[in-house]
Amino acid sequence: MSKELIIKKCQNCGAIVKVIEECKCEGCGIKCCGEEMKLLVPNSVEAVVEKHVPTYQIEGDKIIVRVNHVMEEDHYIEWINLVTDKKECTKYFKSGEMAETHFKYTPGATLYAYCNKHGLWKAEVN
Repeated sequence: MSKELIIKKCQNCGAIVKVIEECKCEGCGIKCCGEEMKLLVPNSVEAVVEKHVPTYQIEGDKIIVRVNHVMEEDHYIEWINLVTDKKECTKYFKSGEMAETHFKYTPGATLYAYCNKHGLWKAEVN
């Protein structure tokens, strides 16, 4: 069982933050540009022509994670993340690179991928 990754984004400037612990105060929240940042809800079903959902292949004690996506200068996968109940691993990418990495195989982990145009996507590791 993995914990959920909480990502918020500013709707004005595009700043993105990872939330370690959500605020519990009433009427309080993380703000940027004078407005509350919006929670990014990950998609898990392909809804556009480009591929966004991370896929993986198990090889021994590791998994090879890929996102079959264009990696153009203005449209690419910025990062892939693996989250479990005890750890989080992130690999960042630049345009032109292949959106592929490997992590230690952990059944029950959650994989996330972030596309700079189409947002956050996720898949569960069996």
